[in-house]
Amino acid sequence: MAFFTTRSQLTHAGTMAMLTAAIAKAEEIGQPQCIVIVDASGGLLGEIQMLGAKFLSRKSALSKALTAASIGAPSTKIPEAVRTNIGLATGGTVTGLSGGLPIMIDGDLVGGIGVGSGSGDQDIAVAEAALAAIGATR
Repeated sequence: MAFFTTRSQLTHAGTMAMLTAAIAKAEEIGQPQCIVIVDASGGLLGEIQMLGAKFLSRKSALSKALTAASIGAPSTKIPEAVRTNIGLATGGTVTGLSGGLPIMIDGDLVGGIGVGSGSGDQDIAVAEAALAAIGATR
């Protein structure tokens, strides 16, 4: 029986590379964003509220990152039929809003990224740029 496992973890350097790439993409598309990165257990690794981003989007970006890290899938995978109830049951921690993606490295779930303040498509584009910066998949 195995008592320990070895898994990938996102480092501070990886977190900074993701934030830098996400900011660059947000600037490229002209949409200031709130960007949050968490580890696989939901611990906050990094976040930024770009100048001009909606301040309440920090909360939704965190919920998106936590949701993606928890389910290992995009936040939009929360079924529509349960979104309201699961949001209420978790105090808004779980959301079905677009903009949350899991961070996968070689098949290992290492965390989640949440982006908010733009349209759903803009949020996803910024999150995908961050994943690409470290060679992660969703």
